[in-house]
Amino acid sequence: MHTKLIALALASATTLTLTPSCANDPITQTNASTASASQISRDSRAALRSLYASNPAARALGQKAKAVLVFPSIVKAGFMVGAQGGNGAMIRDTGEISGFYQTAAASYGLQAGVQKYGYALFFMDDDAFRNIQRSGGWEVGSSPSLVVVDQGIAASLTTATANKGTYAFFFNQRGLMGGLGLQGSKITRIHPQQ
Repeated sequence: MHTKLIALALASATTLTLTPSCANDPITQTNASTASASQISRDSRAALRSLYASNPAARALGQKAKAVLVFPSIVKAGFMVGAQGGNGAMIRDTGEISGFYQTAAASYGLQAGVQKYGYALFFMDDDAFRNIQRSGGWEVGSSPSLVVVDQGIAASLTTATANKGTYAFFFNQRGLMGGLGLQGSKITRIHPQQ
């Protein structure tokens, strides 16, 4: 399973460097056809429950968010040229799954290794939620209202101050590569098999 994800991540890096539109590239289409909607839903719900159990700030934001997009397992791999990718589900404030998405990014520079992690994006208002609904996908790092929540920010975060924009939480980090970030990541809607 890990070998397949690493190969997908590396192939995504190659594809991302060669094509400007991630929404229609072969990797996204192949990934959507081999992914299972029911499995992505189960994994995303389980990851969100685990995040809420371990992070009170995430749980408090989740109670006020319009939707939470959860990517339970991202694989980042590379040697000089790196790639990361994974599938996730949009969980609305009603608890319903309203769509499935892929995140992918390529990176360049001194890097080697494999890392796994997950992340969740909390959309706090209608404008933030509409950003993700764009047909061509959403470049995460391009949003001025995105806040990556670390321990320092989490300590001062309240639902009164966090009522607009998008907040990102990383979780379950494992592996040897350092530096988690969302700059350059693109999120694209996929239509996996049931």
